[in-house]
Order: sequence, then C-alpha cells, then structure tokens
Amino acid sequence: MSSDHPSVRVPARPRRLVVMDVDSTLINEEVIELLAQHAGSEREVAEVTHRAMNGEIDFSESLRQRVSTLRGLPRSVFAEVAKAATLTAGAVAFVEECRSRGWPVALVSGGFHEVVDVLAAGLGITHVVANRLEVDAEGLTGRTYGPVIDAAAKASALHRFAAELDVDGRHTIAIGDGANDLEMLDQAGIGIAFCAKPTVHARAPFRVTERDLTRIFDVVDAVAG
Repeated sequence: MSSDHPSVRVPARPRRLVVMDVDSTLINEEVIELLAQHAGSEREVAEVTHRAMNGEIDFSESLRQRVSTLRGLPRSVFAEVAKAATLTAGAVAFVEECRSRGWPVALVSGGFHEVVDVLAAGLGITHVVANRLEVDAEGLTGRTYGPVIDAAAKASALHRFAAELDVDGRHTIAIGDGANDLEMLDQAGIGIAFCAKPTVHARAPFRVTERDLTRIFDVVDAVAG
C-alpha cells in the first residue's frame, strides 16, 4: 500500500574542513612560553607574546625576539615541553566528533613543529603547518628556519588544505584566539574566535567564550541550520 505523503528528504550535511590554531586554542598554554621557562626568559617572552596576540607588534618580529631568548637550550627540551602542554577541555571529544562527521582537522600554528607534531600525533591529526626551530650541535640556535607562519601563512594554509582535501571553501571552519588568526577567521566559511584576545573577539565573525572546544559545534550547527 503506497503512502499518501511523500517522504521528507533531509539535506545532506556538507563535508567540512576544520583548521585550528594550537597555542591557547588546542592547548591551554603558549609553547614559546613553555620553552622560555627552561631558558629563564618566560616573563620577557610572555610580554612579547601578549603584545603580538593583541596585534600590537608584528608577528614575525615578535617571533624573532622570543626565539632569540631560547639560544642554547638542548634538543631534549622539545619532549619536556610536549609533555607539559595540556589539551584544552573538550579537545579529544571535539576531534573525535569531527572525525565521526567525516571532517578532517588541520593545525596551523605560530608555534613549532618540534612540539606541535607530537600533539597532533596524539590526536591522529596529520595535517600540520608550524614554524621550525633551528638546532645545531650546541642546541637551539635562537633562530627559526623556513617560512614564518604568520597571519598570511595561516590563511594560505586554510585554502591549500581545502584544495588538497577537496572541501569547498564555503564549508571551511577556522578557529583561533590571536591577531595572527584573524585573516583565516575572516576567509573561512565559518570563522570562530575561541576565548580570544579582545581585539580578535571584537572582529571575528563568530565567537565561543567558554573554554570547551565542543562548544564549537553549537556555533557550527546553528549556522548550518
């Protein structure tokens, strides 16, 4: 017997790409400050970080200033700092839910591959962009090498990952807290300031103010309808 009422077709949920910052977003700390604790320069580095994340100083210059204080640290410091970093509340559940929805997650960081790669591996994330610290036989040289991952580089990574993973740009999600995240937040389909610095909070398209990454879905699902 046929039904008098046609079945209701629920629109398919689009496949999305999540691109997120690491320091003070995926984790509670700033990796550069954890490294600086070992160098005795934490106060100096924290002040420069604060100014950079509020957009008061050019990111590349701030990176140069902060990294210069790390000269002489041993290579072993990377493992110690990776162990000291703590995931933000909801991080594991957030990544797992993204995976269950078929959404790839990528990390774009003004921090450093030497630590971020360890954090990414623990969460099963394989797409990572970050700065690299130069190391020689004496330890850290106080310099980086390769491209600096600043605001423009983060936005570029968002578009590159979307192209590589065949995700429509309208369906990208960017998450971050600092001034160097603003370009990718503006250019993503959904740009979310996560417990962000005041200047970022004011300018970002969307905001999450509770320090729980699963709250990201409240925004995404509301926007998606």
